Amino acid sequence: MHRARKRRFIPSADTSIIKMAAQCQEATLQQVEQLWAMLDDMLQSDPESYRTFIQHQLKEGADLYSPPQPNYCLRTRILEPEEGWLYINVCGWRRVPPPQSPSHPVPLFGGRLETVTEGQDTYHVLDVAFNPEVIHEAVEDGEDGQLPQLALSYAQQQHKLRLSEHYTLDSASLKGSLKSLWHRLTFLQKPTDPEGSLPHGHSPGPTLLQQISTLRGRQTENGDDFAVALTAQQQDRLKGKALIQVISSTETTQPRQPDHELTLVAGPDGSPMRVHLTVHLPGVHSVSECQLSISQDDVVVEVEDLYHFHLPLPVVVKEEEATAIFKKKKQTLFVSMPVL
Repeated sequence: MHRARKRRFIPSADTSIIKMAAQCQEATLQQVEQLWAMLDDMLQSDPESYRTFIQHQLKEGADLYSPPQPNYCLRTRILEPEEGWLYINVCGWRRVPPPQSPSHPVPLFGGRLETVTEGQDTYHVLDVAFNPEVIHEAVEDGEDGQLPQLALSYAQQQHKLRLSEHYTLDSASLKGSLKSLWHRLTFLQKPTDPEGSLPHGHSPGPTLLQQISTLRGRQTENGDDFAVALTAQQQDRLKGKALIQVISSTETTQPRQPDHELTLVAGPDGSPMRVHLTVHLPGVHSVSECQLSISQDDVVVEVEDLYHFHLPLPVVVKEEEATAIFKKKKQTLFVSMPVL
């Protein structure tokens, strides 16, 4: 069946949303003007700090958006809860910080566990990322066997799996494609502070403006203060301490599947005329938080960090005539779609 191009729209809402958007835009413009003023001031009063700051921001930006680089792929057997094959792609990623010191846990970033079916074969794929310096140092020190153990331990703890004690290195360095790896690592969560999740009420890191203010009259700190090593002596010192530090989202680890009801409204002749869909979204208080996509044969509802809902429709609908209303009091999204 030909799939119509999806369109994305926001359900009906009052003008307060437009006013809020205008206020946010005005605040952003004010911050940009303040930013330029501070940069001009820094350039005039302390050109060296200005140069250092710009170089630091460019390097951080390049590191932040550089994709993960696959190093090798582990293959092991899932024993519980259901038997099957598990492939773990071990990657280097600049978004993951190195350990703060040799006595600190090794930070890692894990993607979502995905089940893949190819013909008659079904297997599971998980991506685990370390800072590239950690991987490099582990190889140089002859301790590269430590990282697979950390990856396997993470898979068992995070996804409640019991794995075989034995694993092999797959012939390919990556199971799947770079695109699917990127999607699994970035779809659900983003790296945050090296200390892990920020508790509620904890202030985030310094803003760009705050960084500029603190840089006036002094040089930035050396960005190479982290010592990375996985020697046997360091592993002994870490006994009794957590070896893994998981870099997780500041709010949730996985979007949930919301409850929903689907109703087919029949016409006088008994054939379906409309499809009514109600999606319950507890915790959602504004229509602006919802992203809704409708095609002829499916519906997708997304709320960042909270919900991901995909529903194939039992009949073909006229997506261009669909309507949607978000009911704030009940925290539900109601979608009505005429049948094609």
